[in-house]
Amino acid sequence: MTDTDFVTATRVFYDAVAEDYAEMFPSEIADKPLDRAVFAGFADLVGPGGRVADLGCGPGRVTAHLASLGLSVVLGLDLSESMLAIARREHPGLRFEQGSMLELDLPDGALDGVVSWYSSIHTPVEELPALFAEFLRVLAPGGHLLLAFQVGDVPSRQDRPFGHPVVLDFLRRRPEQMADLLREAGFTLVASTVREAAPNEKTRQAALIARRPGE
Repeated sequence: MTDTDFVTATRVFYDAVAEDYAEMFPSEIADKPLDRAVFAGFADLVGPGGRVADLGCGPGRVTAHLASLGLSVVLGLDLSESMLAIARREHPGLRFEQGSMLELDLPDGALDGVVSWYSSIHTPVEELPALFAEFLRVLAPGGHLLLAFQVGDVPSRQDRPFGHPVVLDFLRRRPEQMADLLREAGFTLVASTVREAAPNEKTRQAALIARRPGE
């Protein structure tokens, strides 16, 4: 699968399932106190008013949660216009834009924080170094990255979800593998947390916080 193939497949998938997804998972953050604790720790590290971007924002719920923690949310970014339509409808006071995480329209060092909350899980492993290099580029020295993903080795394939004629692989990763890739990209690992699967989940869930070195 080429770069264009996986980006296009991801956009087509989420354009198809957006409304069903938003209806089925209306309170994913509210129902997960340990995830909220990770967000709170990240917000403290970034600092009040820190400039953050939610990359792969979907319907904008994480974006809104980040704003509620006192962060200055520069934007929520997503490939899917259908997901962005929901985000804009539900959170009209926030800024949402269409685009790819691999090619961010942001200056070097523009952000104090980057959040990739389960948004790297469709990126092939061979493309992760380029993705993490882009995250590093847009972070100011001392800025922080929050990266979440499902733990495992075997992908989960979603075929015809909600009856829509689309298919997409959800790639699971090992925390130590992701930590190594972040270090190779130039990050310093700050925290690695793994929690057990919630009732509606099939695997353990990981969240890494990494820092761009410098003041």
